[in-house]
Amino acid sequence: MEVVLALTLLAVVVWVVATPLRPGRSATLEAARGSEVAALEAARDAKYREIREAELDHRMGKLSEGDWREQDRALRREAMEILRRLDEAAPLP
Repeated sequence: MEVVLALTLLAVVVWVVATPLRPGRSATLEAARGSEVAALEAARDAKYREIREAELDHRMGKLSEGDWREQDRALRREAMEILRRLDEAAPLP
């Protein structure tokens, strides 16, 4: 009885330890991380476009100085958050 319990416990420990080493699991995690990184990169590029468009609108007189500064601060804050999330999600070399 004790031998069966010990072997069962050993099998569970081996299975738990080996789970991250299985090729299918790491490939799935890598693919999910890759799609997250791609989405964040697209969001970053879109935010940069928004910042450039706001700057152009300000130069063309469509935005007052105060409105432009307020919008610029908000857009740059959002861009910094996207960059932080991108740094966290990017795969390590």
